[in-house]
Amino acid sequence: MSENKDPHVTSPESRASEGEKFVYDFTEGNKDLKDLLGGKGANLAEMTNLGLPVPPGFTITTEACKVYLDSGEEPAELRAEVSAHLDALEARMGKKLGQADDPLLVSVRSGAKFSMPGMMDTVLNIGLSDASVAGLTAQAGDERFAWDSYRRLIQMFGKTVLGVDGDLFEEALEEAKEAKGVTVDVDLDAADLKKLVARFKKIVARDAGRDFPQDPREQMDLAIKAVFDSWNTDRAKLYRRQERIPGDLGTAVNVCSMVFGNLGPDSGTGVAFTRDPASGHQGVYGDYLQNAQGEDVVAGIRNTVPLAELESIDKKSYDQLMQIMETLETHYKDLCDIEFTIERGRLWMLQTRVGKRTAGAAFRIATQLVDQGLIDEAEALQRVNGAQLAQLMFPRFDDEAATELLGRGIAASPGAAVGKAVFDSYTAIKWSRSGEKVILIRRETNPDDLDGMIAAEGILTSRGGKTSHAAVVARGMGKTCVCGAEDLEVDTKRRRMTVGGRVVEEGDVVSIDGSTGKVYLGEVPVVPSPVVEYFEGRMHAGADDADELVAAVHRIMAYADRVRRLRVRANADNAEDALRARRFGAQGIGLCRTEHMFLGERREMVEKLILADTDTERETALEELLPLQKADFIELFEAMDGLPVTVRLLDPPLHEFLPDITELSVRVALAESRKDANENDLRLLQAVHKLHEQNPMLGLRGVRLGLVIPGLFAMQVRAIAEAAAERKNAKGDPRAEIMIPLVGTVQELEIVREEADRVIAEVEAATGTRLKLTIGTMIELPRAALTAGQIAEAAQFFSFGTNDLTQTVWGFSRDDVEASFFTAYLEKGIFGVSPFETIDKDGVGSLVRSAAAAGRATRPDLKLGVCGEHGGDPESVHFFHEVGLDYVSCSPFRIPVARLEAGRAAAGSAGSDSR
Repeated sequence: MSENKDPHVTSPESRASEGEKFVYDFTEGNKDLKDLLGGKGANLAEMTNLGLPVPPGFTITTEACKVYLDSGEEPAELRAEVSAHLDALEARMGKKLGQADDPLLVSVRSGAKFSMPGMMDTVLNIGLSDASVAGLTAQAGDERFAWDSYRRLIQMFGKTVLGVDGDLFEEALEEAKEAKGVTVDVDLDAADLKKLVARFKKIVARDAGRDFPQDPREQMDLAIKAVFDSWNTDRAKLYRRQERIPGDLGTAVNVCSMVFGNLGPDSGTGVAFTRDPASGHQGVYGDYLQNAQGEDVVAGIRNTVPLAELESIDKKSYDQLMQIMETLETHYKDLCDIEFTIERGRLWMLQTRVGKRTAGAAFRIATQLVDQGLIDEAEALQRVNGAQLAQLMFPRFDDEAATELLGRGIAASPGAAVGKAVFDSYTAIKWSRSGEKVILIRRETNPDDLDGMIAAEGILTSRGGKTSHAAVVARGMGKTCVCGAEDLEVDTKRRRMTVGGRVVEEGDVVSIDGSTGKVYLGEVPVVPSPVVEYFEGRMHAGADDADELVAAVHRIMAYADRVRRLRVRANADNAEDALRARRFGAQGIGLCRTEHMFLGERREMVEKLILADTDTERETALEELLPLQKADFIELFEAMDGLPVTVRLLDPPLHEFLPDITELSVRVALAESRKDANENDLRLLQAVHKLHEQNPMLGLRGVRLGLVIPGLFAMQVRAIAEAAAERKNAKGDPRAEIMIPLVGTVQELEIVREEADRVIAEVEAATGTRLKLTIGTMIELPRAALTAGQIAEAAQFFSFGTNDLTQTVWGFSRDDVEASFFTAYLEKGIFGVSPFETIDKDGVGSLVRSAAAAGRATRPDLKLGVCGEHGGDPESVHFFHEVGLDYVSCSPFRIPVARLEAGRAAAGSAGSDSR
């Protein structure tokens, strides 16, 4: 997936030739330079500008990465720029990179524009070598610390830069702990770590085919190149596809002087949030780990303590951190996610960013910030989105149900997830593709687990906290997650989990509650979410947590409804769906598919219509259907009284109402062999053969049916008109709109409309009622879009049928291609997202845009809407707002999402106009 290029932005190569820099000191940037410095670099610069304690360093820009990715070579100027900034850093720190007696050590960390937690590479402690480890020992006065830092460098460098299997280092570390009789790495002493370093170096030499580099500059240069390369790893590509992040942005690289959290009990590292990312509540949230480096926290390999305990461990640092957190939240006007290290009682800030949050937290935080005067309602609306609202509408576990509690962990990402236990990503993907719902269970996840996390209904880990890899990635994806369930003993090799004396084997069903952290054996029943109950009018804001969420949703939805221009209608074919849609805020029906009214017991009536040999037989069949159709429409007009109801005349191929050709052929053949053939079956078989088509979606359907079968559309128009007249005479306010499907030329529409106008006039004369029925068409064929100006001469409205328009523009059969090759197209990056899910703006969208303009050029008061599934897709709703449509129509449960996104589109465009 590529990003639209700004024609006013010059290429990296030309910018470099014009003297553009590829490296920026932390003192030179700011938070608005994320395109150039990446999110991490821009925010490190911003914190430096604010006077916060940030270790000195510099950022290599995303432009340098783009040159490297495009050409395979780093920009010619880059090495000299890095050398100049390294010299300045060394002068500021008073020490040289990797010098033997008092070494400067640095970290090399990725930092793309958009947060991609754990997806790209980081290397810490660069500059350590056999020569400088003694100097670090003398500098710190701690031999164990120096050798621990050295083994970490070799382990990270070997895996990240040299491509050595990380499990080899982990196995060696586990064996060292077993030999020592300890369970955590902090219990290994300096002698143990020296042996481990020697073993690590042998692993590197054997598996990388070269020795671990002793030259500190070579270490740094190779690490920078590895970070560039990590932009295009499989896991990074997969994450970008999942999060719809453009693939051509590249990553910045941050070179930062090291500060050490593994210097003993007065040191440590942690991650903090200015508000709870799971609930949005204010308080002290985060994780802290004494005597550790930052990767230990996010990797979840050691269980942390809650951030609040830092107050008793190191009150001075705690108080300073709380003050900094308040400064950052006020400055960024949002929830901030912060990484920090304490080095022997001195606090250092290593990163801040606007934090990922759950859907519920997003709505709560947005309204809280409005109440605090930090943002206005328009900005609050931009802080949430339709995907988050959809998550809040998912069911939750029934509190009254009988359950078997297995254990409890940290509620990392809310939701109610049920599935079969699996213990590796491969199984999660395999079972999911076969239709199974699975829960991925791991000790802790790492970036290599991403594809399994995507496939799973939820994630459960026995280690890690709210800031672990599993928690951060799950929140970003909207996946249910429970972390740090310490009572669960996860054995991935034996593919089982043990809780007390209870064993959960792979394939056993478990349920996890990401809102409470509870883990249950078996399937726990679910109940509707409070947000759905609110939309249906069965719940109001009150005092408890669920009501607080509902109150936040209500406030933001009310504002969205006030500012949106697009109206939102429903796709509904019966009164029950229509009433539900109205409760959800629908402003009418944008698509009533009348073919759904001909199923069930009425199928036989359609068979009679198809088999009719004479005008009399056909008219009799139509007369039988007329009162049934009329009754359907009366119910719809009553449910939607005062609101528009767009009725699409019969659209699908007629063979869909007939028996399967193979089954019927066999039945007739067997009957003939017994010499008791049924005359009706013989006639049916003849009709089926006659109507059989190689590609029914491009055959006898839509307006073609109305022209080929006399009286069919006239019967439906009469039923609509009579129902409207009856409803109007009962003091109702029916607002029917008749839509002719699959029109490709204005002549088709003119013929059908002439017949419809005649029927409506007859009903008006017979009932003495003046009807205001409008007649329009569905634009779902490329030719209709290309001749929209002509078609508008006979149409009072257009409704874009983007499902069929996508099929006919792309030449795709939706029923076939999604299962056959769409997965490959998504994996290869041909699609960023299925064109049936989000509208293809460049192809299908351009036809919608031009047809809308041409239609209104002919008929300025032409009403424009869309009734394909795109009408409920958040990104597509923004496009329809931009194009100038009047309404979108979608399934009832997507109506709140469409309302919210229509408001966001209006508020966003108003903000752009004002800027």
